[in-house]
Amino acid sequence: MNPVIGEANHEQLQKTQDEKDQLIDAISSIIISLDSQDRITQWNRAAEAIFGILGKDAAGRCFRGCAIEWEWEGIEAGLKQCRQESQIIRLEDIRYARPDGSEGFLGLTIHPIKKEKIKDADLLILGADITERRILKVQLAQAQKLEAIGQLASGIAHEINTPIQYIGDNIRFLKDGFDDLITLLEKYNQLLAAVQGNAANEGITGEIVRAAAEIDLDYLATEMPRAIEQSQEGVERVIEIVRAMKEFAHPGVEEKTSVDLNRALESTLTVARNEWKYVADLQKDFDSDLPLVSCLPGELNQVILNLIVNAAHAISEVIEEGSGTKGTITVSTRKVGAEAEIRVSDTGAGIPEEIRTRIFEPFFTTKDIGKGSGQGLALAHAVIVEKHGGTIHFESETGRGTTFIIRLPMGAVADRQEMELSHAR
Repeated sequence: MNPVIGEANHEQLQKTQDEKDQLIDAISSIIISLDSQDRITQWNRAAEAIFGILGKDAAGRCFRGCAIEWEWEGIEAGLKQCRQESQIIRLEDIRYARPDGSEGFLGLTIHPIKKEKIKDADLLILGADITERRILKVQLAQAQKLEAIGQLASGIAHEINTPIQYIGDNIRFLKDGFDDLITLLEKYNQLLAAVQGNAANEGITGEIVRAAAEIDLDYLATEMPRAIEQSQEGVERVIEIVRAMKEFAHPGVEEKTSVDLNRALESTLTVARNEWKYVADLQKDFDSDLPLVSCLPGELNQVILNLIVNAAHAISEVIEEGSGTKGTITVSTRKVGAEAEIRVSDTGAGIPEEIRTRIFEPFFTTKDIGKGSGQGLALAHAVIVEKHGGTIHFESETGRGTTFIIRLPMGAVADRQEMELSHAR
């Protein structure tokens, strides 16, 4: 062969290889190719970025020998199935550890590349980090569920409202009527006392005295007003719950609106009462002078609800471990500079130090399977930080409890509406 032609062919092949490598590196998806012995023959820049392993360090190594922290059992089963069935295998939601230590999810497809006279096929692995897509999917599902719950709660509140108004009106009528009867009864007692000394009236007065004794008139006169009063208190409590349900379940708005944080917290605490009333006493310390805050009320309500439920669960775990006594949940508001601060504290066991850096990670949860999605605090962080430009952090002491601290900027809309309310007063 002519040396000049051979050199030209070599240069052309090298140029073609370089162009292929550039093309592969330009693709944003993970591209990893393996030979029949599972040695790495291709590792593009997307794989470098996602796994934190350089291509030059991965090339030629056994795939299993790569320091990737992921579900190797599922990966190897997929590689084996792909070779055996000579068809594309799809692997969804593969958990892996990102270079920064956080948890992510991958979607992978394994493609067989059959070569002549080679028993086992080479494999091509394509994939992408689908963590954000998975988070959005979970958030959408939760938003749809919350919307359905909100509509249901709003409908229930509306249905309860009418009959409870009837009951309340009738109890007030009975109270007013009974008060009038008591007044009349007192006059009858005066009349009875006046005529009892007359022998001609002994028969009828004796019957009145016996009837009063049989029905225990004094007891009825004392206890019936108390029963009516307790019924009125119960009706007022139901009305309060219905009002809280309607406010909490109010359809979300796409634009921020000025909100009375104290009232929003009252509604949320009422809605969540069944979660905390058996395990904790509630303490409220609201700043009565707190200005209105510009926010998305529906999403903020959900954040507070998550924090209250988490606090109740933290205390419940302590009670189950043997303390036996109720804990305390404290909710407070105050103004800190140009921000409104909300604090939710509990007397639970606190957050273990080794997991504190992961608390706001999506899908991270310390609860048993089926009891927690790992989305509550991640969604809280997204709502407060990304949608409201605020901050959320926590202070925790093992064995003593945890306090979550939210700070929200008080925007111009809230300031203007507060001024209008001041003028109206």
